[in-house]
Amino acid sequence: MILVTGVSSLPGWGISFELLRAGYDVLGVYKDHPVEDIRAVRYDLFQDPRGIIKLYKPDILVHVASIGNVDFCEDNKEFCYKFNVIISRELMIEAYRCGSRIIYLSTDYVFDGSKGLYREDDIPRPINFYGLTKLLAEQVALSLGGCVIRVSAIFGPGPGRPNFAKVVYEKLSKGEVVEAAVDQYLSPTFNLYIGRALTKLLELRENIEILHVAGSRLSRYEYALLVARIFELRSDLIKPTTMDKIPYKASRPRDSSLSNLKAINITGLDLNNIERALKEYKNLLVPRKTREDRY
Repeated sequence: MILVTGVSSLPGWGISFELLRAGYDVLGVYKDHPVEDIRAVRYDLFQDPRGIIKLYKPDILVHVASIGNVDFCEDNKEFCYKFNVIISRELMIEAYRCGSRIIYLSTDYVFDGSKGLYREDDIPRPINFYGLTKLLAEQVALSLGGCVIRVSAIFGPGPGRPNFAKVVYEKLSKGEVVEAAVDQYLSPTFNLYIGRALTKLLELRENIEILHVAGSRLSRYEYALLVARIFELRSDLIKPTTMDKIPYKASRPRDSSLSNLKAINITGLDLNNIERALKEYKNLLVPRKTREDRY
């Protein structure tokens, strides 16, 4: 059985959905928000992170749950550190003791953004507290023989916090202006591609320590224009801006794009085809009540 924490998040839902499609026995874990179409249990990892492992003894732990709001983490460092590092450490240590294979979902924000197209062997240097906590949890996972999957700017169907592609779609649909930075680069990642890549990984017997499962390099402005084109919406409502004009509380890397060559070679997935991923997302997109699901 595969235990997926954070199943009510966008990546957690996408991973669980694809694993189920591949025939795996999946059990999701959520705190506040039930999910559709996926078997899941309500459990508060804050209360007893080891307990869920002791109770279900999974063959594989996919640890997705995290405090992912970057500005919130900067303002609430103690809370963020407790969940993203301490709770994650306890959970993964118990999984290790249970003999579970550990897969940890991390982020492009472990990098400082000074060069972009980061490879798996590049040295992380986070510039915000969220990125620091994710890096510390990565180190725990790796020390226990786990696999770290790094992603960037996730979009796709499912519950969880509103993603950039959906925000652009909803604003343009209402005739509202969208401001997007021309000088911030990332690698938009389809949540279902993460699940498909993970399915491929589970078929391998070799141990992959770190893998970047992400799309091609785009600026936020280029990304917004692509969303407008795929969803056939007004691109003239997208206005270019720069990072220094956006009132972020926490620092953001200017270019946190990830090199996905290793992932493409291993999984055979066409991760660079963001246009095709957005078309698939468009076909799956249904009205959902968006909400911020912190973990």
